[in-house]
Amino acid sequence: MVMEMKLSSEEIRYLTLFENLTGASVKDCLVYDDKVIFVVKKGDMGLAIGKGGINVDRARELIGKKIEIIEHSDDPGEFISNIFKPIKVSVKILEKGNSKIAQISVSPDLKGIVIGKGGKNINKAKELAKRHHNIDEIVVR
Repeated sequence: MVMEMKLSSEEIRYLTLFENLTGASVKDCLVYDDKVIFVVKKGDMGLAIGKGGINVDRARELIGKKIEIIEHSDDPGEFISNIFKPIKVSVKILEKGNSKIAQISVSPDLKGIVIGKGGKNINKAKELAKRHHNIDEIVVR
């Protein structure tokens, strides 16, 4: 069961702009104070980034915020792993009752980066995992 995503008019505007700019197919868009995250269709990462990162640079100039691109995957483990790229994480999906939990293993020296300042990276991952794969919790070990 995939949750229905509701995009704000601002998110829809950025999503359309990014698709028109890059030719990549965007499945989701999250807007934060300092950055915009685009989830692109599997295989569209190259299109989204553009030669030498030109599309990301153009989008950053037009939107005026940092741009982050994550490649979608129908596999929840692969999708969560894509969220943390370039950091290598291994993901196990556990089912407890009616809830799904993603357990992430990462080398101890990278744990802080995975969680992020004030938990912002892990919270972003939780939001995306919930929106795309109905995962209720992410635990970092």
